Amino acid sequence: MNKFEHLLHQQRQFTTRRWFFKECGVGLGAIALRGLLGQSSSHAGVSVGAHPLAPKKSHFPGKAKRVIYLFMAGAPSHLELFDHKPQLAKFNGTLPPEELIKGYRSAFINPSSTLLGPKFKFSKHGKSGAELSEVLPHLAEVADDIAIVRSMHTDAFNHAPAQIMMNTGSQQFGRPSLGAWTTYGLGSETQDLPAYVVFSTGGKGTSGGASNWGCGFLPAFHNGTLFRTGGDPVLYLSNPKGVDDSMQKDTLETINRLNTQRLGLIGDPEIAARINAYEMAYRMQHVAPEVMDISKEPQHVREMYGAEPGKPTFANSCLLARRLIEKGVRFVQIFHESWDQHGSLKKDLKHNCEVTDKASAALVKDLKQRGLLEDTIVIWGGEFGRTPMVQGGDDGRDHHPNCFSMWMAGGGIKPGLTLGESDDFGFNATVDKVHVHDLHATLLHLLGFDHTKLTHRFQGRDFRLTDVSGEVVKKLLA
Repeated sequence: MNKFEHLLHQQRQFTTRRWFFKECGVGLGAIALRGLLGQSSSHAGVSVGAHPLAPKKSHFPGKAKRVIYLFMAGAPSHLELFDHKPQLAKFNGTLPPEELIKGYRSAFINPSSTLLGPKFKFSKHGKSGAELSEVLPHLAEVADDIAIVRSMHTDAFNHAPAQIMMNTGSQQFGRPSLGAWTTYGLGSETQDLPAYVVFSTGGKGTSGGASNWGCGFLPAFHNGTLFRTGGDPVLYLSNPKGVDDSMQKDTLETINRLNTQRLGLIGDPEIAARINAYEMAYRMQHVAPEVMDISKEPQHVREMYGAEPGKPTFANSCLLARRLIEKGVRFVQIFHESWDQHGSLKKDLKHNCEVTDKASAALVKDLKQRGLLEDTIVIWGGEFGRTPMVQGGDDGRDHHPNCFSMWMAGGGIKPGLTLGESDDFGFNATVDKVHVHDLHATLLHLLGFDHTKLTHRFQGRDFRLTDVSGEVVKKLLA
């Protein structure tokens, strides 16, 4: 055996099957991972060189192109706002019927607490005869443009799981939100602003936190972007001292070249999201400040909303929502966490309506005047309702998942409709019941999607917003 043959023999001794898998495991893993990520990124519409949020075709032509969701976190009382119950007033201070509360589980109160009559008067409005509370005078002006659903119900009776359920279709953390599914299906009509923008205007943040607008297991660029209503829309949007446009552009180009090389190598959708984030942040520096400057709106428009430039208010956010969708943003969501009235029901509910009613109605009016309401869905509602039974002496209500109310407008929603009924005490939805999954199925239908087919494969399973249930509420459709 010559020297060469001896070296080859030694090499063969080391190059065993076990050595190959041990030493080359990373390489084999990378090959497998690349294949998996390639399938995932292809399913998510990610490819090298393509804009990840480019507009996409829906399953069929949808009535709506965009959504503005006014989320009243904390859960408004349907009994004081939308669902008039004379019988509840008649039996105020008495115990509820035993058969009504049998097996019922409340969050805090004893279910056998006495009944509490509504705190406000109701009257009918518009040609539709929609019955609304006296604390919603501005919404009454657009009664014929909205649809009220009085028969909503959900699975959760505490804030965090119920908010996450309403926004993601599941009580568990980690699922994509309605806004994320919308941009996943439709992409965006702008490359200069996020596809999904979020505002938070209440006295505190939501109980469910950022999971309410998260992207879950979808690519990161479908995540909601939290905007501020004063100063820079997003923190650190302005360059620090000593960094001019030329330096910033050179830096971003270098980073993006490296990221693009890596994306081409392994196809990881998260890298595509990172590239998109850098590029969008650069474009936003020029576009976002102008869009967020509501002082450029005519005075009569600002007065219609009750908006005041420079203040982080619900009214400002509603006006900004209209400005953002005009620029191509697909989904805008405003979280107003102020509706958890376990006590001081009359005082606090009246205040909340003074803060939100005018701007909510103005948004509907403004969109209609501009021809945008036809293809924009506006949604107003919280995570559940409030109990007919009293809490906090004689001026509070507990959490209640069995029945609550919401309203919607535009984008193919039937205007002037009041859908559903509850029993005499507003305890249970009884006619045309609408579950959270049904609501989501209907919204996706209006956007042009079969909710059973808008899916994303994750951990070996095809996930969807409506999980394994949900029916389109055809009575809501125009």
